[in-house]
Amino acid sequence: MMQEYYLQLAVSLVTLLTINASAAVLYVDVNSTNATPPYTNWSTAAVTIQDAVDAAVNGDQVLVTNGVYRTGGRLSSDTTTNRVAVTKAITVQSINGPAVTVIEGYQVPGTTNGFSAVRCVYLANGAALLGFTLTNGATGTTASGTIWHGGGILFQTTSIVSNCVLTCNSADAGGGGAYGGGTLINCSLSNNWARLYGGGAYGSTLNSCTLIGNATRGTGGGALGGTLNNCLIVSNSAGDGGGVYSGTLNNCTVIGNTATSAPPGPGRGGGVSSLTRIRNCVVYFNIATNPVYSVTSNYWDSPLTYCCSGPLAAAAGNITNAPLFADQVGGDYHLQSNSPCINAGKNAYATNSTDLDGDPRIVGSTVDIGAYEFQTPSSILSYAWAQQYSLPTDGSADYLDSDSDFMNNWQEWIAGTDPTNSLSVLRLLNPTNDTSGVAVSWQSVSGRSYWLERATDLGVFPAFSLLRSNITGQIGTTSYTDTNAIGDGPFFYRVGVQQ
Repeated sequence: MMQEYYLQLAVSLVTLLTINASAAVLYVDVNSTNATPPYTNWSTAAVTIQDAVDAAVNGDQVLVTNGVYRTGGRLSSDTTTNRVAVTKAITVQSINGPAVTVIEGYQVPGTTNGFSAVRCVYLANGAALLGFTLTNGATGTTASGTIWHGGGILFQTTSIVSNCVLTCNSADAGGGGAYGGGTLINCSLSNNWARLYGGGAYGSTLNSCTLIGNATRGTGGGALGGTLNNCLIVSNSAGDGGGVYSGTLNNCTVIGNTATSAPPGPGRGGGVSSLTRIRNCVVYFNIATNPVYSVTSNYWDSPLTYCCSGPLAAAAGNITNAPLFADQVGGDYHLQSNSPCINAGKNAYATNSTDLDGDPRIVGSTVDIGAYEFQTPSSILSYAWAQQYSLPTDGSADYLDSDSDFMNNWQEWIAGTDPTNSLSVLRLLNPTNDTSGVAVSWQSVSGRSYWLERATDLGVFPAFSLLRSNITGQIGTTSYTDTNAIGDGPFFYRVGVQQ
């Protein structure tokens, strides 16, 4: 699977390899025999990446050819040596991708982290790193008095890492793979380790990344904090939050992670623990080893909305149906054609225009739950909703009025009403009028927001204007008083569901 991912990254890299004509380009070749500053062509290329970085100025690009770069180094804001330290707004980019271009740090034999450890990369001031494998990086420890975060990458200020593989790195405290407020795009974080926090990443933004097999004794095996969008989080482990602890998840798939009760871990939240929000995510088949928390093995103390997980979370759009992956045993977490996760998310929570594969994020009018968007849905209905009412998902029933209440099944789904019950329908009730105005009421459900419009003359266009939006739906009936409807009218009203 890793070889296939390398290939994907290498292909993606082709579209990123563009040269700014107004900037200087510096070259790096580990086998260069005539390294001559300022390294402006391949025949005078630098041997180490750091030499080229030191010679560059803001806006320049450093191009690196194939090889394992395990020599050179630079101190940054702490006393841990970095194989590469970039503190300028420059781009450091490989020619042929992470499968053949490696930045290797140094781990202390027998202890991993220590005074002589070397971190892979330090980034600050808007630097960008594209298309490398970062491996074997480590940090100092509390005993050596260093900053002990980010064995693979330490983000000191906002910077970008794209199309990179971070594997087998270590941190004595937090962020075995990456630490800090930077952004990782289309990256793989695997088999990284941190003693206390965030085995894969700590406090970073991850877009369309995979986090597999990362670990920590403390909190957040895959990641701690930050925001993860369109990410696959599989087989990570921690004492608390095997997959993710704290932070925000949007359209992620969190599968087969473990929270261990071995000290210091409480063994809770095998998938996620103590998150701020989880939206449009699959959180399933995770393990909490502490029997006290086994009921919430998928999530603990985390608000789920429009998610597929169990037990059922008390918020809009959540389902407990098995997600039905293409091949879970083989590690293929794409959705089957009959998955209840198809069309079951909320479009407002979709943060990216593409999914983890780079395919369109919303297909069939409504976003799917999870990291992968099913690309050929037959129905535009939520599959979970259709299956709940025994409706077919081949599209044949989308616009049928199954209960003869003058609302088709698509409209019933949007409204959250029952397509098999003609009394369950979005319908205005008779208004009442007094000195305070006109009280307008309608049949409603919880978990939906409504807008209300008013017209006084149906002969003009547009006749209706907005009175109020984001009206929270109540169970049974929702009301709104139009205090500006004074006099005899006429007043015409219509209500709709906000998507």
